[in-house]
Amino acid sequence: MKPVVPSSAGLRKRVGAAIFAQVAGPAGNENRARIHETPGPRWFDADRPVRIVHGDASMFIGGLRALLLQSLHPLAMAAVGAHSGYRGDPWGRLQRTSTFLAVTTYGTSADAQAAVDRVRAVHEQVRGRTPRGDSYHAADPHLLGWVHAAEVDSFLVAYQRYGAAPLDEAGRDAYVADTARVGEALGVADPPRTHRQLTEVLAAYRPELLPTAQAREAADFILRHPPLPLAARPPYAVLAANAVCSLPSWVRDALCLRQSPLVPGGWVQPAGHLVTRAIRWAMAPDRPTEH
Repeated sequence: MKPVVPSSAGLRKRVGAAIFAQVAGPAGNENRARIHETPGPRWFDADRPVRIVHGDASMFIGGLRALLLQSLHPLAMAAVGAHSGYRGDPWGRLQRTSTFLAVTTYGTSADAQAAVDRVRAVHEQVRGRTPRGDSYHAADPHLLGWVHAAEVDSFLVAYQRYGAAPLDEAGRDAYVADTARVGEALGVADPPRTHRQLTEVLAAYRPELLPTAQAREAADFILRHPPLPLAARPPYAVLAANAVCSLPSWVRDALCLRQSPLVPGGWVQPAGHLVTRAIRWAMAPDRPTEH
């Protein structure tokens, strides 16, 4: 008997389902149906840049970049280290974050607001002190501003490098303006609304940034010790290497980030394009059957 060779459509479905299950969690299909099929007004129309960027495979690189960049604020890193459970339950944290992004980007206005309200309630309870004795509160608008700006910048940088159709200047401004809607709902005071304002906000935070031992430990865990099966580690290494190379050099130096031994320097970005294209192919929605 000849071995059964899976069709490209069957392979795509299996790979896409595996990626989706890892990122969205056991309730992924239920959440996806509720987010996309529930009727009602949305915060963002279908043609808004935030829906384009957040639906692209480049988000895998942007998300890793955001975690690395955000860790440089000692108050944010202390809060994550003490309260997020990223070591004990990294996939659970990813799944909660991806669901929040999906709900606020694509869900009904009512569901988006409910998701924001839940996050704000959690933030209100997250208080403590850094190893140096500085106090932090996750609901602090200034601290939220850093987390928001670092995330928006990372998603946008990743999309511009690896996205299906990079945005022009007007599109970049529109994306930042879209994300300000969510940032403001979360409690960010006067979030940036243009790409230039985003750049200025990031620069204004730089004097507060500090590469703590917690930040370097988090980077080491994220980049070198992810809880993944062996088959998933090579593509993850490619995504991680591209997240690192997309950071400014001063961030890489601060976190002591070095080139991945699994991905030669000259191959990092081409490999990043290859992997993001493969993810985009695997997770593309099925086309309706023609009758």
